Amino acid sequence: MKLDHIGIAVRSIDEALKTYQSKLGFAVAEIIVVEEQKVRVAILPSGDSTLELLEPTAPDSPVHKFIERRGEGVHHLCFQVEDIEKKIAELQAGLMSLVNLTSSVGAGDRKVAFLHPKSTHGVLIELVEMKSAESALSDLEPKRE
Repeated sequence: MKLDHIGIAVRSIDEALKTYQSKLGFAVAEIIVVEEQKVRVAILPSGDSTLELLEPTAPDSPVHKFIERRGEGVHHLCFQVEDIEKKIAELQAGLMSLVNLTSSVGAGDRKVAFLHPKSTHGVLIELVEMKSAESALSDLEPKRE
């Protein structure tokens, strides 16, 4: 599996960018809201992967709960998989605990799933399904109605 991104929980993206952008020199590719995950996400490219600054948008957001318990910091590591549903089935068969038993929608409308930290030595691991080259190319084509 290839590292896709590192998620960093922050109280405020605007405040965090004063460090990551202004002092460390990261560029911001985009800032989006992922309604399903209840977060605002700043995507900062870093070589072959990215950093994602995660700002909660609601008090019941998992990221808000994380910050309340542990403070700001590394929230999760994310790895790319080809077929997320197949990978979920393999992990369940291997008795790995998942946060949810089905995939959900993450940043970039990609399918994601989370492994429970109890199964991964205290680290929240996200899996993200990579779009096939064919589907990625079709995303670049103009949409016709």
